[in-house]
Amino acid sequence: MHRRRVSLNFGTGLESDVAGEERRYALVTGASQGLGRCYALELARCGIDTVLVSLPDSGLNEVVIESRRLGVRCIPFEIDLCDEEALSVLCRDVNAGYPLFMLINNAGTGGTRRFASCTSDYLDRILHLNVSVPTLLTFYLLPNLQRAPEAFILNVASMAAFSPTGFKTVYPATKRFVLQFSLGLREELRGAKIAVSVVTPGPMKTNGEVTGRIERQKFFGRLGLLSPEKVARISLRGLLRRKAVILPGWSNRINGLLLLLIPIFIRIRLMSRVVARELDVPPVPTR
Repeated sequence: MHRRRVSLNFGTGLESDVAGEERRYALVTGASQGLGRCYALELARCGIDTVLVSLPDSGLNEVVIESRRLGVRCIPFEIDLCDEEALSVLCRDVNAGYPLFMLINNAGTGGTRRFASCTSDYLDRILHLNVSVPTLLTFYLLPNLQRAPEAFILNVASMAAFSPTGFKTVYPATKRFVLQFSLGLREELRGAKIAVSVVTPGPMKTNGEVTGRIERQKFFGRLGLLSPEKVARISLRGLLRRKAVILPGWSNRINGLLLLLIPIFIRIRLMSRVVARELDVPPVPTR
């Protein structure tokens, strides 16, 4: 079989023969917009075939067309990953027909609300999409990845993983799970030719709703602000270098260090005061 070498370097100067003797794919969830779209197109520019997963009618077709124009194979799946039966069918179909060498668990959701005003459906979707979905996808697709000569798993967490925060409450907890899950799995797979990395982006203007929330946070909400295109490039470089935790941008690296150094009771109040601006609620008392 013809060997197909791709330029998997993302500006690192490193290369990797990911194709081996057969065509292998990178699977990206949440690929229709925002960071997921940027991952899909960055991979396509490097000549990497992709399996793209997103909600129905969310704009995935445009990403597929653009990817194919770049000369790669692009396989779309429009499903709701919170539908357990649909997720199971997706994994069955991928394992049967598409050898993988990369999995990017990007799909996720969040929001800013008082906990008491949330609905059970709202909470369930955050927990399911941010926790259950990446866990189950990794579990079901791991045997596929293990058959590759070299494989990569990238999980998308958030800077929110470094601090509990009022008015978000559940979201930072789910992203903390993603961080800890990734590091635990990385340790288990040490020496198994599978690199596991987790990226913790700060604020990104990925859609109108998120942009509005960032603007309402004013100066502090814009600290560490990066474009999703830049976050995608930085995190893919870090993944290829087999970094454990990837903090995109120097300001986010500083913010991450500060969040670890500041006592938790101060950290919670500071973060909650910033987030409260999204809701136009009175500031959280500092004492």
